[in-house]
Amino acid sequence: MKITNIKTKILKAPLKNPFITSLRRVDALEDLVVIIECDDGSVGYGEGAPTPQITGETMGSMIACIEFIKPHLLGREIEDFDTILKNIHSLIVKNTTAKSALEIALYDLKAKSEKLPLYQMLGGTQTKFRTDITISMGEIDKMIVDAHDAVALGYETLKIKIGDNPQKDVERVRAIHDALKSHIKLRLDANQGWTAQESVELLHALEKQEIIAEFIEQPVAADNIEGLKYIKERVQTPLLADESIFSVKDARRLLEMQAIDYVNIKLAKTAGITQALELADLSHEFDTKCMIGCMLEGPISVAAGVHIASAKADIITMLDLDAVSLLASHPVDTSIVFDESEIFLSDTLGLGMNYTENTPKFN
Repeated sequence: MKITNIKTKILKAPLKNPFITSLRRVDALEDLVVIIECDDGSVGYGEGAPTPQITGETMGSMIACIEFIKPHLLGREIEDFDTILKNIHSLIVKNTTAKSALEIALYDLKAKSEKLPLYQMLGGTQTKFRTDITISMGEIDKMIVDAHDAVALGYETLKIKIGDNPQKDVERVRAIHDALKSHIKLRLDANQGWTAQESVELLHALEKQEIIAEFIEQPVAADNIEGLKYIKERVQTPLLADESIFSVKDARRLLEMQAIDYVNIKLAKTAGITQALELADLSHEFDTKCMIGCMLEGPISVAAGVHIASAKADIITMLDLDAVSLLASHPVDTSIVFDESEIFLSDTLGLGMNYTENTPKFN
């Protein structure tokens, strides 16, 4: 199975509602899709969402990165899989989302070459999962309505976006908590919006009202490692690191410092599947549970995250893979079932994409 061509396409899809965090607002999906073709007719698909506020990548930079790497992959045999992966990461630093899209496509091809679904190739057996759903930041009344709508659709865990106004954030969380049934879990995500001192004060204010979220995600700036440790030592609410962790090295430092409770794995940060699996293994070494999350991505990259969740089901106990449910329409035909909070893997080879001449709808 020899690589004969690598193409990039842009995948676009509208959202049901604007996606709003303390870092950005997004009104529509616009992802880069990588298509790797082989001489036997096999095709591998990968995907990545340009997120300059987090990874520093734009659509243009991602395309340029793929074009830079492309000549080094053409003519290579998929059987030389490990060496190809090493080449990708040695050729250029950073560019984590672009390299992730390439890796996903290569893993898709590798699993197809072994006649297995990707999750089985990676050692997984679990096929049914539940994800949370994001409640975008906004006015309290709107967030309550969105929360009720999500619960009506069967979601039992909501991730509440906050971080633009500390006092208002407390009011938002309290109002949503009071409006919902007691069995609904809340996850909080400040997207680097608070200082360490604000984090402690705000979480204490919630804890005094017996509102203890499943976790608070990345309350301080990504590089404020001491701030994370300061918070963890002073609050009851578990602390999950997101933007602070791009690599195994980043995670090891935080875990050795005992600065966090949980690790958030995202393929766009780990530069693909390989390091995501290593990150899960490291977390297991430290007896630390993981969540697997996603950027605002389409079904291809979200599917890759689900396969990883199956492969590392003992350590990845939380899923934040709701991006497909946020889309107004599904732009890619897939054998993986995304049914609101429930996701089901299939026995289709590779990632589980069902492609015909007219799908996916790339531009």
